[in-house]
Amino acid sequence: MAPKKNITSVFPNYLFWDVDINNLDVVQDYDFIIPLALYMTNKKTFETDIKRLEFFYTPSQIIKSLQKTKELISNEVCHLVATKYKVPVFFRFKVK
Repeated sequence: MAPKKNITSVFPNYLFWDVDINNLDVVQDYDFIIPLALYMTNKKTFETDIKRLEFFYTPSQIIKSLQKTKELISNEVCHLVATKYKVPVFFRFKVK
């Protein structure tokens, strides 16, 4: 059995303020980890933040997770992700 991958050395603890980060499993909890890892991202921090995610996840996993999440991920983050991975731009919120 492969050792459990630990996210505590990659992500800042404040991103997961409401859970015990030591109990998160990168495989089972991907749909929770990915959106929260990008929740506070902006243009300035995007490259650093996305590299952290890429340590554990593929671009496809990141995109799919963001497309289906209920977390309040900004349209700006969705646009940055779509641009980086050269996929059609998607938004969490409708633009009026």
